[in-house]
Amino acid sequence: MAPLGGVPGLVLLFSGKRKSGKDFVTEALQSRLGADVCAILRLSGPLKEQYAQEHGLDFQRLMDASTYKEAYRSDMICWGEEKRQADPGFFCRKIVEGVCQPVWLVSDTRRVSDIQWFQEAYGAVTQTVRVVATEESRQQRGWVFTPGVGWSSTCHEVSIGESHCWYVSPAGCPASIFWGDLVLLFSSGQVWM
Repeated sequence: MAPLGGVPGLVLLFSGKRKSGKDFVTEALQSRLGADVCAILRLSGPLKEQYAQEHGLDFQRLMDASTYKEAYRSDMICWGEEKRQADPGFFCRKIVEGVCQPVWLVSDTRRVSDIQWFQEAYGAVTQTVRVVATEESRQQRGWVFTPGVGWSSTCHEVSIGESHCWYVSPAGCPASIFWGDLVLLFSSGQVWM
């Protein structure tokens, strides 16, 4: 059963390693399509909000790319996994509540259970997009390997043994090639408006 909110015409589930460019890609798409047509949904938002409430932390600081967030990342991952084990769709339902745009971009899909939830809730309009970047590009954006985080299930579950509908690489390629990938994505025959 789909949760409350609009019925999307297209749901794109973006995955990729940390600092691969997922936010860049989704924000660029929203900029091109318009916020009235396209919503960016972040699974990490309700997770961090709930975690902050339960632990007396600053939610806004958990949402940015700061050392504050990094200090809590490992514990937050464990906490989120416990929530998902109890209810795999907990965070997915929270992000779609009240969304009425026809195109949904889920910018931080990390788990197979997230993909399964969206596929079960919205069917054929759900597609996966893997954002890929070289390790060098990721390091230029500030990525540093963190033991216990860099190889956790949150970073790799979706990439292991998973094929995706689309692959895009915003890093290290000319803008025309990157936008060409996105044009192909949107000219794939999907009716989303």
